[in-house]
Amino acid sequence: MKLSRLIFAAAAAACLAAPLAHAQKTLKYAHFQPAKDDQPKHAAALAFKDHVEKATGGSVKVEIYPAGQFGKDQPTMEGVKLGTLELAVAHDGAIATVHKPIGVLGIPFIFDSHEHAWRVYDSAWLKGFSDDMVKKQGIRMLGVADNGVRHFTNSLRPIQTPADMKGMKIRIQPSPVFKALVESLGASASAIPWAELPTALQQKVVDGQENGVTNILAASLYQHQKYATLDGHVWSVHAYLVNERFYQGLSATERKAVDEGVAKAVAIHRKMTSDQDKNAKAILEKLGMQVYVPTAAQVGEFRKLAQPPVRQWAEAEIGKAYVDDLFKAIAATSK
Repeated sequence: MKLSRLIFAAAAAACLAAPLAHAQKTLKYAHFQPAKDDQPKHAAALAFKDHVEKATGGSVKVEIYPAGQFGKDQPTMEGVKLGTLELAVAHDGAIATVHKPIGVLGIPFIFDSHEHAWRVYDSAWLKGFSDDMVKKQGIRMLGVADNGVRHFTNSLRPIQTPADMKGMKIRIQPSPVFKALVESLGASASAIPWAELPTALQQKVVDGQENGVTNILAASLYQHQKYATLDGHVWSVHAYLVNERFYQGLSATERKAVDEGVAKAVAIHRKMTSDQDKNAKAILEKLGMQVYVPTAAQVGEFRKLAQPPVRQWAEAEIGKAYVDDLFKAIAATSK
């Protein structure tokens, strides 16, 4: 009798365990930087994977797809929207291919420092923007990290004032707001996907580009660009985006683990990128680039030319409400 009870108990335990094994969820996590520990996106991804798998006891398995393995900008974002990809860490240009309002963050010269930008990203603005994105695209924005403070580089001449940009062909990420920015400074803009940028510079399809130090290093763009101007025109972002159906399909414990994992990833991502930003001049000069740091007055020239038309463009093309919400958050978090 005792033996039969033991057999029954073992069988019952096996039946209970079987559904749990099948209940394991796979979270495919894509980003665009190389699979190296010195790359902010990848270091953050590894931290996310470690936390989520441990915190869920293995019920969520994280698979990382670095270096654009899941596809270029639009395919990756379409994957998150459709749910064939659960999570992506994408730059604003990629996000704009499915959700144009992210372009408001491309309005130039809006932040005073990294810390000011982070206060905005962590404010109620994020929830409002994310809720809108969930409603319209089925994508939730869980957090915002840095894609580096964006600067201009080129192969022709030093850029010290906007006049030096006239006639230049500048690569931009596929985002209309960056087109408006570059053209307001007298250059022509050419939208080229990130994966194609090094070749475009090498073959001189364009004269220059604009990116943060992290990305200049990640794609070895310095090999094809002689001059850098640290104007800091845009505080570009990498957003942590999850498919809403997948997110809501998680248990409360799993969802908490994903939220905590993103928070850990964002902290690592921000620190690594901002450390490079703050040492941009030394880093780029060591790589052989000629680096110019504009004076406050010169930055003011860039701002005077670029911010009003880009803001006006954003109000007309994206929506005044999106622009107003952002500038309210900027004002509320200024010190």
